[in-house]
Amino acid sequence: MKAMEEDAEKYLFEAMPVPKAVATLAIPTIISQVVTMIYNLADTFFVGQIGDPLMVAAVSLVSPWFNLLTALGNLFGLGGSSLISRMMGAQNHEDIKYVSVFSIWGGTAVTLLFSLATWLARVPLLNFLGASPDTYGYAQEYLLWVVVLGGVPTMVNLALGHLLRSEGHAKQASAGMMFGGILNVVLDPVFIFAFHLDVAGAAIATALSNTVSVAFFIIQYIRLKDKTAISLNPRHFTFRFVRPVFSVGLASALATTLGNASNMVMVHLASGYGDIPVAAYGVVKRIDQFPLNVSMGLCQGFMPLVGYNFASKDYGRMRKVSIFSWKIALVMSACFIACFAIFAPQILHLFIPETQTSTLGASFWRIACLAVPLTSVNFLISYTLQAMGKGIQSAILTSCRQGLLNIPMLIVMDLVFGLYGMIWTQLVVEIIMLPVSLGMYSHTFRGLNAKGKPCM
Repeated sequence: MKAMEEDAEKYLFEAMPVPKAVATLAIPTIISQVVTMIYNLADTFFVGQIGDPLMVAAVSLVSPWFNLLTALGNLFGLGGSSLISRMMGAQNHEDIKYVSVFSIWGGTAVTLLFSLATWLARVPLLNFLGASPDTYGYAQEYLLWVVVLGGVPTMVNLALGHLLRSEGHAKQASAGMMFGGILNVVLDPVFIFAFHLDVAGAAIATALSNTVSVAFFIIQYIRLKDKTAISLNPRHFTFRFVRPVFSVGLASALATTLGNASNMVMVHLASGYGDIPVAAYGVVKRIDQFPLNVSMGLCQGFMPLVGYNFASKDYGRMRKVSIFSWKIALVMSACFIACFAIFAPQILHLFIPETQTSTLGASFWRIACLAVPLTSVNFLISYTLQAMGKGIQSAILTSCRQGLLNIPMLIVMDLVFGLYGMIWTQLVVEIIMLPVSLGMYSHTFRGLNAKGKPCM
């Protein structure tokens, strides 16, 4: 039985037609990302039904800081999963248990420190994020539950999903994410309306959902004990793989961190225009994550294929996987833009019944969605480099996109064009970065070809 499973795994990574192989790993991942986005939106949606823009603004203020937990999940989870995929391609199964244990327990320790520091520094942090006297109390409640108390479950949930996916167990990884997402959607109205907990209720539902999802993942690992080399046993903990894990994971963590830094700067600047623009922008950023989450699901789905084939030196198959994924991403992005451009007012009104905020948000969204195709391609190139273990190259692209360009340009566009200037910033940045990303991608593959290894 085990031999049959190994043969099926080998067929998936080495011989299955590229479209089918990408679909096998990516479709469950995309579905889980969509569900994850829905449960992230659930807090905003149900809080919006209360009809108080101040509460929506409070959730919007904290969201970028909460998303830093995603950065930690990617640092340890994606870094570990990329290394595991390459170990499988190189037929090194023995060290997988050490990588997986470091990813989980190392990530847990770092997240605990992050959560503690967040609570100790909550006053200056919330002031920096742009909390007004009217939104401060709501923001503090949300911060306590989703980051301070819910931080570890959120990080572990993400990391466990990445590790399962690295071995080709995409269905089990997606099931865990979907379970937590559906549970959050169910619990949100219970805590918010039935228990009358408002913003705190949304935060409690999120923290509890991630905790239950972690338990679900642990059960999956127990069921897959004979089918996986991944271990959760802390006695296998070692710092031996810190560098290879961080060299890749740092790029993803940097992308999330700098992206959230940009959002925090944007929210801080928008707070100068009042609480309504903050609420509108916060909802738009939440909804705008939908196409990006789909692209991310596609990226996380093809990463094991790219990493495996890179390690086994099948560069032709690796390139085919990347190109096919690009085509899919561009088609999906075009569909999203068309949908958002037409239905923006109706969709925003679902989240914020209050007319002034939803109308402003719709005008923001029609501008923001124009960047989606370019962002998707830049994402795909960065994730391809990470899967190959080219963490430095990926980190350079990320730093340029989100740090060197985006943050300074936000400030300049605000000074020159005002509130709407900031909304156009992402599109301008992606246009500038696209030729840079394509150039680095081409250079990487020319390097492989120069070594006399097949590229086609």
